[in-house]
Amino acid sequence: MTTFSRETRLWLGAMLCSLALASFDTHAAPQGKTDCIAPAKPGGGWDFTCRTTARALQELDLIPTGMQTINIPGASGGVGFSHVRAKRNNDDNLIVAASTATTTRLAQNRYSGGTLDQVRWVSALGADYGIIAVPSDSPYDDLTDLLEALEEDPHSVSFSGGDITGGFDHLKVLMAARKAGVSNLREIKYLAFDSGSVAITQLLGGHIDAFTGDVSEAMSFVENGDLRLLAVFSEERLPGELSDVPTAREQGIDVVAPNWRGFYIPGGASDKAYADWTDTLDTLYGSSQWKDIMEANGLLPFHKSGEEMQRFVEQQVNDIRELSETLGLVK
Repeated sequence: MTTFSRETRLWLGAMLCSLALASFDTHAAPQGKTDCIAPAKPGGGWDFTCRTTARALQELDLIPTGMQTINIPGASGGVGFSHVRAKRNNDDNLIVAASTATTTRLAQNRYSGGTLDQVRWVSALGADYGIIAVPSDSPYDDLTDLLEALEEDPHSVSFSGGDITGGFDHLKVLMAARKAGVSNLREIKYLAFDSGSVAITQLLGGHIDAFTGDVSEAMSFVENGDLRLLAVFSEERLPGELSDVPTAREQGIDVVAPNWRGFYIPGGASDKAYADWTDTLDTLYGSSQWKDIMEANGLLPFHKSGEEMQRFVEQQVNDIRELSETLGLVK
C-alpha cells in the first residue's frame, strides 16, 4: 500500500479541492461598478433596455453592485457610439444598449466613420416589433385607411419617430408604403425626435398624424387610452393584451420588422470581459424574471450571444445596406 508524506497529502488535498471548484457551475460576473449607456433621452427603447436590464441584473445578483444608466442622446445612437470609442474604449464594466436602429445607421454610414467592427457585439435579449400607431381620436381606423391616404397624396399623413430620417423607424413606413403601391416615397413626411416618448408626445399634441416605432415605446400610452395601434410588423399576432392588434400581413402588407434589443461593449474591452458579459446576459435571458419582463412589454423570444451575435450583426448590416440603397437612402 502506497503511503504519502504529510506535505504530499496536503498538496493532493488542495488539488482535489481546486478540481471540485472548477467543476462547479459558477457564474462569471463582471467585476466592480457597471454602467449601461442608453444612447437616447429617457423614455425610449434604448433607455428601456438599459433600465430593465440593470434592475433585473441587480435583483438576480448577477452584478456585484447597482448598474447606472447613462443617457447620451444624439444622431440615433451615433453620439453614444462615438463617446464609447473616444472615452471608454477599454472599459470592461460598460455595456451599451443597441438594436436594429443601431445596425441601420451603421449600414448607412451615418456614425461619423463608425463601423460595426469598432465595438464587440454581445447579446440580443428579445425582439421588439415595429408598430404604426395613431391618437385614439384619429380618423384612420386601420393600416389600409392610412396607406390609401398616402397613395392618394404622399403629403397627407405625417409620421413621428424616435429615430433620425432614414433610420429603422422611417424604414418601416417606407417599406409598408412601397408594398401598398405608394409612389414618391421621398415625399412622405417623417419628423425625427430624440426618443420614442418625445415622438409620441408630439403626436398627442396634435402636430403629427401617426407614430412609427416599437411596441415597448407605445405600451404605456396604449394602456392609458391615448394611442391606438393600427398594425404590428410581426409574423403573427403578439400574445396577451396585444392579441387584438392585427399584423400588417393580415392587412395585405407583407412587411415584418423585428427590432432586436441587446448590447455591445467597447471594442477595446478584454476577452475576459466579453466572455463574462456574454455569460451574464445569457443567464439573465434564461431567467423566469426576464421572461416576465418580456411578456409585460411585448418582447418576443429572440436570443443571440457571443460569436453568433457578431455574425448576425454583420449579416444584418449587409442586408439593411442593400435595402437602403434600393430605397434611395444610401448612395
